[in-house]
Amino acid sequence: MKAFLDENFLLKTKTAQTLYHEYAKDMPIIDYHNHLPPDQILADGTFGNLTQAWLYGDHYKWRAMRSNGISEQYCTGNASDYQKFEKWADTMPYTMRNPLYHWSHLELQRYFGIHEVLSPNTAKATYDNASEKLKTREYSIRNLLKMAKATTVCTTDDPLDDLAHHAAYKAETGNKTDEVTMLPAFRPDKFILIENPQFNSFIERLSMLVGSEISDFESLKAALKSRAEFFKSQGCKISDHGLERISAEPFTDENLQSIFKKKLENKTLSPQEIEIYKSGVLHFLGKLYHELGWVQQFHLGAMRNNNLRAMRTLGPDTGWDSIGDFAQGRSLSTFLGKLDENDQLAKTVIYNLNPSDNHIMATMIGNFNDGSTVGKIQWGSGWWFLDQKDGMENQLNTLSNLGLLSRFIGMLTDSRSFLSFPR
Repeated sequence: MKAFLDENFLLKTKTAQTLYHEYAKDMPIIDYHNHLPPDQILADGTFGNLTQAWLYGDHYKWRAMRSNGISEQYCTGNASDYQKFEKWADTMPYTMRNPLYHWSHLELQRYFGIHEVLSPNTAKATYDNASEKLKTREYSIRNLLKMAKATTVCTTDDPLDDLAHHAAYKAETGNKTDEVTMLPAFRPDKFILIENPQFNSFIERLSMLVGSEISDFESLKAALKSRAEFFKSQGCKISDHGLERISAEPFTDENLQSIFKKKLENKTLSPQEIEIYKSGVLHFLGKLYHELGWVQQFHLGAMRNNNLRAMRTLGPDTGWDSIGDFAQGRSLSTFLGKLDENDQLAKTVIYNLNPSDNHIMATMIGNFNDGSTVGKIQWGSGWWFLDQKDGMENQLNTLSNLGLLSRFIGMLTDSRSFLSFPR
C-alpha cells in the first residue's frame, strides 16, 4: 500500500519527480513576504511545546476549530497548551480536503520525523515527541529556518518601527554565510487608511519619531520619505500594502492639503474625500519606491474583521476575514498607468484574493511590462485563501495561458509560523 504523504506526494509523473528531487528540493528559499516576528528571530529561542509553535497566532487553524464547534477557550482563550492541542487533534480528521490537513502532516514529517496521521488517538504521542524536540537548541528558531533551507526572510514592518531587532540581528550575524538574512519590508497602510479612527494618533506618533510637526500633506510626505530612507539604510528593498483595492481618483495638491487638514481637525470626511486622499498618498508612495529602487507589493481584495463581536473582544488578525468582491481592474490600471506615464513605475508584484480577478491580474501585468527588465510587473502567487492546491494551480494555469510562467517570481509563505515552509 502506498505510504501516506511519501516523498513523491503530488509528483504524479517521472518528469515531476525529476524536477523536484534533482532541482527544486535542495534549492534555497528566499521568503520575500512573511509576518515572522523579528524579535523572535533575533532572540533565537525555543518553543516550550508544539502548541506554542503551531497554534499560537495561527488563525487558519482557529477558523477550522471554530467550524468544528470548538469553543474559543481552546483557540485564543485560557485553556492549557495541551488542551488546545487536543482540540486541534480532534479537528484534524474533519479537515480532510482542506490544505491544513496536508500542511500539518508535512510539517510533522519534515521537522519531527512523525509519519503517523494526527487524530485523537495519536495526539498525546505526537505532542510529546514534537515538544521534546522543540525544547532543544537543535530546534531553535534560527535552526528551524535553516532546516527549511530559508536563506532570506523579509518581515513586514510598520514605518513607526525603529527596526532595532533588525539592526541587532545584522550586528550579531554580520556576514556569516551560515546565518539566515533577515530584512525589513515597509508597510505604511496606517498612513493610507485615513478613515481609521486612530489615523490622527498614528500621525502624532510619526511626527514624534521624525522630530518635526506634521501639519499638512507636504510634511506627511516628508516624514514618510524619511522613514523609507531609514528602512533602506537597514537593508529594506521592498514595500507592501494590504488594501481592499487600489484608489486612483483624480487629485490636486490643493485637494490633498484640504482633506488632510480636515482630518487633523477631526472633521468627518466624505467617501469621495477618502478616495482622493488615498489616491494621492498611493501615487506619492509609488514614485518614492521607484526613486529608492524598491519593489512594491500590493495584496488586494481582503474583506477584514467581518465579525464585529470578535473584533471587539479579540482584535484583528484572529481569523474573521474573508474574500471581498471589490472592483479591481480600472483603478489598478489608472494607478499603474499614471506612474508609468512619467517612467516612475517601480518593479511591482500584485496579488489578488478573489479568484474571479485572476484573468484581470494576469493580463494587467502585460500592460506595463515595458521591456526594461525581466518580469518588471509580476502577478504574485496564490495568496491566503487561494494558497491551496486548486488556487495555486488556477493561478499557474492562467499565468501560463496569458503571460510567461517561466518568468514567474515564485512562492512565499505569508506566514506567522516558523514551521510553515514545507507547504
